Order: sequence, then C-alpha cells, then structure tokens
Amino acid sequence: MNTICQRLNLDYPIIQGGMANIADHRLAAAVANAGGLGVIGSGSWDAETVRNEIRLCRQMTNKPFAVNIVLLNPHAKDIAQVVVEEHVFAVTTGAGNPGQYLPMWKEAGIIVIPVIASTAQAKRLEKAGADMVIAEGTEAGGHIGELTTMCLVPQVVDAVEIPVIAAGGIADARGVRAAFALGAQGVQCGTLFLTSEECPIHSNYKQMIIEAKDIDTIVTGRHAGSPVRVLKNQMARTYVRLSEQGVDRETLEKMTLGSLRKAVIDGDLEHGSFMAGQSAGLIHEIRPVQEIIASLFASIPLDDPRLHAR
Repeated sequence: MNTICQRLNLDYPIIQGGMANIADHRLAAAVANAGGLGVIGSGSWDAETVRNEIRLCRQMTNKPFAVNIVLLNPHAKDIAQVVVEEHVFAVTTGAGNPGQYLPMWKEAGIIVIPVIASTAQAKRLEKAGADMVIAEGTEAGGHIGELTTMCLVPQVVDAVEIPVIAAGGIADARGVRAAFALGAQGVQCGTLFLTSEECPIHSNYKQMIIEAKDIDTIVTGRHAGSPVRVLKNQMARTYVRLSEQGVDRETLEKMTLGSLRKAVIDGDLEHGSFMAGQSAGLIHEIRPVQEIIASLFASIPLDDPRLHAR
C-alpha cells in the first residue's frame, strides 16, 4: 500500500487547508515541520507575492510543502508557472478545473491534489492525471459544495482509484477515525489551524472560533451560486437577508469588498468575513501546530498502514 505518508514524505497523513490570504509561509512551514503537508494559500495574490512566500517558507523548513491555487484568481496562470519555476513539491487547487495546467505540472514532477465536491469532478481529474483528490464536504469553511463529508467521501472513494483525502468538519481524533472508516487515506483540516499559535490572523478571529457553538456558522452567496461558509456576525446576517430579498449581485459584492481583510488583519467583528467551518464548535483553545497534529493521531494504532512508523 503506497500510503499518503509515503507519497508525500509525511509523518502524519494530514494536509493543511489552503486558506486564501491566511495560510502564509509561517503557517505552512509550521505544519511541514510538525509532520504534515503545509500549504501556502495564494488566494488573490499575484505571482511574485507567491514566489516570495515560497522562498520565505524554504527558509523556515526543509520539509515538503504545497501551494494552493484558486483557479478563479486572475493571476492563476502566472502562479501555475511560478510553482514550476520554484520547484514546488505539490499543488492543491480549488474554484475551478486545473486540467490545462496538469501536463506542465506533471512534467515538472509536481504532485497535483485538486479539491473536489463531487464524484464527477474526481473522476474527470483522475483521468486528467491528478495524483490524489481532496473530497471536501459542505461542513468546511470558505467556498463550499453541497454534499456532506459523510456522504461525499465514500462515494468518491468508490469512484476513483487514486487516494482520497477527506475534508470538511474534521477537528479532532474522532473525525480522523471517521474519515478512515469512510475509506479516506488522509485528512485535510483548515478551521482547526486557524486557532494555532502560528496562524497569522487577528486575535479576534481566533477568539470568535473558540467561542463558536455548533450553530454559529452561516452560508452566504447561495443565491448567487457561490456559497461561502462564515461565522455569523452583522455583515453575514445582513448579506443573507438582502440576498433573500432579491438584492442584485453587484450590490452584495460591494458590501463584502475587503471583508476578508477586515477579519484577518483588522479583526473587525461586525464587518469582517470570518470564514470557518462547522467544526468551529469543536475548537476551544489556541495551541501550537505540533500539538494540534499530534492530538489528531494520538489514538490511531501505531501499526496503522496509513501512518509512518512512529
């Protein structure tokens, strides 16, 4: 069995979510040094910003790490070239089909791991040459699909031959064991790492997650066809109310302009867009990345074939 750990040279079969404009070189390096696959979340950055982040990450770790590319980013084509030029170990993708870049990445020896939300996507990308897929359920934070992790993961596992990583709603060892039971060979976590000591977001953002209950997330953008899961606050509630009243998309987009920055940098509790998954209700403290990852796998038997010998 060629495990995720063996294929990605990891101590633990975990990928850190490529959280746009949040997951910088500091978080990616911390996850890599702790034995997982750290991911630089390029979000809306331009290509040279991503190049700089890659080089800064290499100064902090000699372990493999990845870059997440949001394919809707107007700079996506240039970033796709930068990861080749910088000899990045792996790429994760979201918000689009990476098919046009796969031949270039594969020729460069880059491991390609798209995030998918349906079996059709998974099969199409397997055929195109993806090395593995991240099956992300609607419980996740940020941009989401509609299928739950519990339903999506086993169907994707049955549909493809390549390894499947489960994502969406996983924040403790119980979630890891459940993902394994569904047939996944590894997990991806995003919200959980937002409350790590190494995550460079405003303390208000971390505190909102720590204080969140099970019902404290809401999905904006459903009427516009671009659903995003965030923590409930004044901005999110107003957005959903206006959307349900039929307010035009342009007005809604103006309302959210710069809202992620307001959350990440300013910690604006009323007007920021605090992207987080439903697993926020399981997170109660700020911890170092090393401790977070170790706790996820502490109850997995040492001889489990999905893990390196520890």
